[in-house]
Amino acid sequence: MEWKSISRISMVVIPVVIVCGLLVAASSMGPTARADNEDKMVCTDRTIQGDYGGQIEGTVLGPNLPFRGVVRSHNDGEGHFTQVDHIVFNGIPPAVEWAPGTGTYTVNPDCTGSSVINSSSSPGAPITTHFVVVNHGKQTLGVVDGNAVTFVSNKID
Repeated sequence: MEWKSISRISMVVIPVVIVCGLLVAASSMGPTARADNEDKMVCTDRTIQGDYGGQIEGTVLGPNLPFRGVVRSHNDGEGHFTQVDHIVFNGIPPAVEWAPGTGTYTVNPDCTGSSVINSSSSPGAPITTHFVVVNHGKQTLGVVDGNAVTFVSNKID
């Protein structure tokens, strides 16, 4: 009788322990972010690793040209990215449908970051941005330095 009770208990407890162990292992892995405690999220360059699609809009100061655009980028998790963008200035479509670009990025432990973009859609000086990583790396919200331009970028699943 005693062995049957122990056997029944172990049939329930062992699978629960295995599932809990798998959940703990899964939550500690992955490139997104880790929490040192419940109140503080810690980010790294790996937090935004992968493919992202984004929308850009605003006004280029100086000539005061409004523009909108879309961008698709790939972040390598080590601070480098490649991208293609389609930017429409003052309602005029670009000469090149999808302009390629490359750049570097840094994600700080507090989930803020910056990037430098070299894009053929804006030849000349590199473009500097500042951003905030939200939703465990699934989205970034940012601004382009020196212009009235904002962007939102979402991870592509």
